[in-house]
Amino acid sequence: MLGLFRLRNVVHSGFVGGDRSADMLSSPAWLTLEVKYPDRATAFYEAFLELDVLSESPDEAVLAAGDTELRLRAPGTVPRGGLHTHYALTIPEREYDDWYGRLDERFDLVEHTFGDARSLYFYDPQGNCVELGERAVDGDGVTGLFELVLEVEDLSSAVAFYTSLGFDMVDDGRDEGRVRLSTGDLDLELWSPRLGIADARGGVHVDFGVVAEDPKSTAREVADDALSVTSVEDGVRIRDRDGHYLTLVSA
Repeated sequence: MLGLFRLRNVVHSGFVGGDRSADMLSSPAWLTLEVKYPDRATAFYEAFLELDVLSESPDEAVLAAGDTELRLRAPGTVPRGGLHTHYALTIPEREYDDWYGRLDERFDLVEHTFGDARSLYFYDPQGNCVELGERAVDGDGVTGLFELVLEVEDLSSAVAFYTSLGFDMVDDGRDEGRVRLSTGDLDLELWSPRLGIADARGGVHVDFGVVAEDPKSTAREVADDALSVTSVEDGVRIRDRDGHYLTLVSA
């Protein structure tokens, strides 16, 4: 665990491990969470994270986390949203203390520091571990998604899969049960089943989208190893061996 705290500081400072991800993959487009009742989950994220609602229906609500969509989806469709997902959102460093003071009144917060950057952690009603990390960014409130954690059965196979897609290796902690990859805009943690920071777990059957320069050609890199590769309205949807859905979308 201590190794994770130390090495994570390298990534949060904006490290980009190579050139491939800069050419192939870039920013996160969306993250989907599975919720029993979208209206109740929407009220939670509006009240405590001050996210704006982009659209709302009985089965799914879409909120804006900066330029990334946070989709709250009821069970019943495939792909499903992720369960007990650990993900991290950016907030301006000048607002960090205000966010901490406000949320500390309601939640049992956990705080960790990575170099000069602080992050606070709390849980939403569905058991997702929400991280707010301070950054030197413009804007107010939540400005984007910068990290997502996936649970995988075999780390080496998952690493090979996601590096083939264009994620760069940042920290190989396989001996500790976790590996960190990045596009530069989005950090992806692959965890074997375990408890991490703030007793968080990696998400299962997570549905997320990432912007790609050429979705079709990028998807071909993993076509032989994926459970499925399907053209969809948004782009190309890939289902990895652990049941996570990654959709590659054009900028």
